[in-house]
Amino acid sequence: MFQVFFGRRPQASKRANQSTIQDIAPAELYHRLQTAESMLILDVRLSQEYAADGHISGSRLLPLPHLRQRANELPAHRPIVCVCRAGNRSRVACEQLARLGFSNLYNLSSGLVGWRLAGLPFG
Repeated sequence: MFQVFFGRRPQASKRANQSTIQDIAPAELYHRLQTAESMLILDVRLSQEYAADGHISGSRLLPLPHLRQRANELPAHRPIVCVCRAGNRSRVACEQLARLGFSNLYNLSSGLVGWRLAGLPFG
């Protein structure tokens, strides 16, 4: 119907390529880290949360509100696993990074809540 009135189709909005973002479960991430796979664990929570609630050992803190401005600090050639408390902010972080051209992105699907429930170690 849109074409009839305006003569063209509406363009799709700019969205992150979902195929570049994969969910990863806590146990799978832990296993991959134990095999020395070179993955950057990017914690996108606030610094207060990172310090008070614990974090995955070796993770790098880059709060979501600063991600776009500091994305150039991230290695484009390594897989990046975005982490937050429950998996929502990290999903947003993955989508932002995908729009900036990053690929090989992972979202810790259940966040650090799932990490803790799985009994995995904190740093």
